[in-house]
Amino acid sequence: MVDVSPPTRLPARSRTRTWAVVAAACTGQFLVVLDVSVVNVALPSMRTDLGLSTPGLQWVVNAYSIAFAGFMLLGGRAADIYGRKRMFLTGLGLFTAASLAGGFAQEGWQLLAARAGQGLGAAVLSPATLTILTAAVPEGPARTRAIGTWMAVGAGGGAAGGLIGGVLTDTLSWRWVLLINVPVGVLVLAGAAVWLAEGRAGDRRRVDLLGAVLVTAGLATTAYGIVQTEASGWTAAATLVPLLGGLALLGVFVLVEARVAAPLMPLRVLGVRAVSAANVSMLLLGSATFCMWYFMTVYAQNVLGYTPLQAGFALVPSSAAVFIGAKAAPAIMARTGAKPLAVAGALVAAAGFGWQSTMGEHGSYLTSVCLPGVLMMAGAGLASTPLATLATSGAAPGDAGLVSGLVNTSRTMGGALGLAILSTVAAARTAGSEGAAEITAGYALAFRVSAVVLVTGAVMMLLWLPGRGRSNTGGRPDVRAGGLAAHPGNEPAPALHSPEA
Repeated sequence: MVDVSPPTRLPARSRTRTWAVVAAACTGQFLVVLDVSVVNVALPSMRTDLGLSTPGLQWVVNAYSIAFAGFMLLGGRAADIYGRKRMFLTGLGLFTAASLAGGFAQEGWQLLAARAGQGLGAAVLSPATLTILTAAVPEGPARTRAIGTWMAVGAGGGAAGGLIGGVLTDTLSWRWVLLINVPVGVLVLAGAAVWLAEGRAGDRRRVDLLGAVLVTAGLATTAYGIVQTEASGWTAAATLVPLLGGLALLGVFVLVEARVAAPLMPLRVLGVRAVSAANVSMLLLGSATFCMWYFMTVYAQNVLGYTPLQAGFALVPSSAAVFIGAKAAPAIMARTGAKPLAVAGALVAAAGFGWQSTMGEHGSYLTSVCLPGVLMMAGAGLASTPLATLATSGAAPGDAGLVSGLVNTSRTMGGALGLAILSTVAAARTAGSEGAAEITAGYALAFRVSAVVLVTGAVMMLLWLPGRGRSNTGGRPDVRAGGLAAHPGNEPAPALHSPEA
């Protein structure tokens, strides 16, 4: 049973430590999400300096996203087995070192390798941030507010990427969109080493390296096949071979996970309705919304003629909207419950994407960038927090890191695949033309497809997400039918009192 007795007043040092834990977790999450989008406005400068091709530019984004998503399940399980603090420090150290290498890259392949290294570090770091946070704050209103803060900071990292990247690219160099991570990473490493307490929820089993290799290779190969459709079409061997090969690798991954003693992804976890429904919803949400930052920054620069700095400032209202939406979500959830808010958020985002699809080559800032962007990102912020709360509330303590990694994997891999697919959709509509009208028409089609995906996702959430219980008020979602409660040893641990976050 969840402890719902009145919280005791903790000593000032304990409250300070809890806030330090929340601050470290949120800063780590800010960095890893920031680096998904911060390179967008710097892509034209990278292309000029390093001689990257158009597919190469997409891989500057996708090399990070695919490594991030592919290894995140491994990172989440490692946090459960080897310790949250240890994995937090390991992931942040690798992320910081790869950022340094990317900032000094002299060739395109060096930049792509560094971006993949950043993604690997982020995959270890990000699940540990959410696991550390949920371990420090008990389930109930305090944890929901903490998760809301974590989601808002993460969303703010993705949203602020355009502004930060624009400022750094215009005033210094594109290299500083990567080098800026180094001093921040060093400071957080020092603080985390002092303030974070070690903890693990699982036993010392072997990590499923075969599963990690299979799922990462499968996701990366599938994404590569999708990207190839832009140049070769859907029926060419260059497209079909990686697509079918990637799907085959993912199928082998499922078979391996069903047979190994300590699987990377225990299939029983997906039997929990809250976990499976929330993660599929998060994947669809990420696949539709992640592309917004890419298309909007490129549209602002290549069609409307904005400088990188102007493009960054143009997206400030959208950045504020996603942060406000995620921060407001816990208070709204207290009145509506998680499921209605997730559905409403997806529909608000869909309305914004539909509006954005009316963009033109001579569009005004207010109606072609600002207001649609605010709707898109406010809806995404409102939907993300209840989905993350539902997923993590349905997990047993021993699976906390795994489910945290799964939530991030769903969102990030959805974004990577969504960008690959929607870039292909836009390129097919553009048909190789460099004219502003054709480029705009391609981007508009991508936004229309995103709107359809979001509406489909809202319908799916309405039908599939558990409707009973409000995890934000201390109640667990209804996961009894076929869920974790059917498995002995997965009962939730008693909540420990802690100050509200």
